[in-house]
Amino acid sequence: MKFRQTEPVAVAAAKASISAATAYRIERDPRLPSAKKEPRERRRPDPLSAVFEQEVAPMLAAAPGLRPIAIFEEIVRRHPELGAGVRRTLERRIRAWRALHGAEREVIFRQTHEPGRMGLSDFTDMGALAITIGGAPLDHRLYHFRLVYSGFEHAHVVLGGESFVALAEGLQNALWALGGAPLEHRSDSLSAAFRNLDREAHDDLTRRYDDLCAHYGMTPSRNNKGVAHENGSIESSHGHLKSAIKDALLMRASADFLDLPAYRQFVDEIVSRRNARNHQRIDAERAHLKTLPNRRTSDYEEVGVRVTSSGGFTLRKVFYSVPSRLIGHRLRVRLYDDRLDLFIGGTPLMTLRRGRAHPSGKHAQVVNYRHVIHALRKKPMALLNLVYRDQLFPREAFRRTFETLREHLPDRQACRIMVDLLALAHERGCEAELAEALAAILRANELPDVAALRERFAPDPEQAPTVIVALPPLRSYETLLEDSLVGDAA
Repeated sequence: MKFRQTEPVAVAAAKASISAATAYRIERDPRLPSAKKEPRERRRPDPLSAVFEQEVAPMLAAAPGLRPIAIFEEIVRRHPELGAGVRRTLERRIRAWRALHGAEREVIFRQTHEPGRMGLSDFTDMGALAITIGGAPLDHRLYHFRLVYSGFEHAHVVLGGESFVALAEGLQNALWALGGAPLEHRSDSLSAAFRNLDREAHDDLTRRYDDLCAHYGMTPSRNNKGVAHENGSIESSHGHLKSAIKDALLMRASADFLDLPAYRQFVDEIVSRRNARNHQRIDAERAHLKTLPNRRTSDYEEVGVRVTSSGGFTLRKVFYSVPSRLIGHRLRVRLYDDRLDLFIGGTPLMTLRRGRAHPSGKHAQVVNYRHVIHALRKKPMALLNLVYRDQLFPREAFRRTFETLREHLPDRQACRIMVDLLALAHERGCEAELAEALAAILRANELPDVAALRERFAPDPEQAPTVIVALPPLRSYETLLEDSLVGDAA
C-alpha cells in the first residue's frame, strides 16, 4: 500500500514482489479472503421454532434446575414428529437461553495458601479397584491426608468404616511421617462416625477430636454439611491418588496381594513417589510447621470385656476366641482399626485381628483353633454343629477335608479325625505343610490317614539336637552330707 501511494499499480506490484494481477485485485477490493465470505445461513427450517419460545422457555423459567435431557424427553413426548435428531440443537438453545436469562450461578473463589497453615483429611472408598488379599476381596478405605500449600500426601489403609480410631491413627501417622504439624486441620471425616449417635456420644466424639488436634497444637475445623468444595483440595486429590494406584495395579498386572502389609507397602510406595515430585515445596513448608510433641496420643478405644465359658468374648457383634485359661477373667481391650490389644490388668496378653460384623447385622467370629483344640480333643463331636466351625479351620484345605470326611464316614468318626488333624497342626507347627498334604490327598480321591501323617510330620531324629547330661559322681553327695554334719556339730 505504501508503494501505491506514489507509484502506478504495475510499478508498485513489482516493488512489493507480487504479480500485477494480484495488485489489481487488491486495488479493487482490499479485504482479506476470509472477510469476503458470506455468513452461513440456515439451509433448512428451524425444527424448534414452533416450540422453544412457547414451551421450552416457560419450562426453564419455572424450573431452572431442569436438565436438558429431561426437557428433550418431554418435548419429544409432546411432539413425536421432531425425533431424536433435535437433541443437540435443543441443548445448544438451552445453553444460549441460560446464558442470557438464567439464574446467577455459584462462584468458586480461588484462594492463596500460606505454608504450614492448613492440613486436610478425608476417607475415600477403594471398592472400585477390586483389591484382593490372598484371593479374598478386601473391603477397605483409604484415610488420605494432604497439606494444601505443598501437596504433601499420606495414605493409610483402613479396614473398617470412617471412625475416630481410624482418623486418629491415620492423622498421627501422617504428622509423624511429615515431621511437623500445620496450624489448622480440617476434615469432614467424622460425618459417618456421627451417624446414629445420641447427644452424649456425639459430644464425646467431638471432644476426642478436639483433644487430638490440641495435642499437636492444631486448630480443629470441620466442613459445613453438604458443602463439599470446602474440602476440595483433598477431594480432587482422591481421584488423582486412586488413578495412580489403578495405573500401578495395571502395570503390576494383578490386584491380588500376599497379605495386608504387602498391600500397605504398595500404597506407601506410590504416595512416596508422588511426594518426591513436590519435595522442594514440601521441604520449604516443613520450616513453617509446628514441632511435634514428645509422644503420640492414644489412637484407640479402650473397653472392658469378660471372657465367657464359650472360650472368648463378644465385642461389636464379633466373637473373639482366647485361651481357655482366661475364662471368667475381665480383660482390657484396646480397639484399633485393624487389631485388638488385650490386657489383664496392666499386663499385655496378645494381639487379635479385628473382625467386622456382617453388613446384614449378623454376628461374625474371629477364632484361632489353637485356643480350643485341647478342649475339642475331649469333645470331638462338638465340632459337628459348632457355631464358628467354618472360621475354626485355618486354611481352605482343612474345611474341604472335613466335608469329604463327612461324605464318606459317620459323623463321629469324621469329627474325631478332623480334630486329630487340627491337633497335629498345632502340636507339630506344620499348619501350612499339612494343608498342602491334605490338598494332595483330596486330589487323589483318598482319605487322610492320621497315623501316617503323624509319622510324616514327626520330628526328624537326625535333626534333633544332642543333649548330654553330665551326672556328678555319687561321692559328691556324700561329701556334701559330711560337710553338712560338720557344720551342725560346730
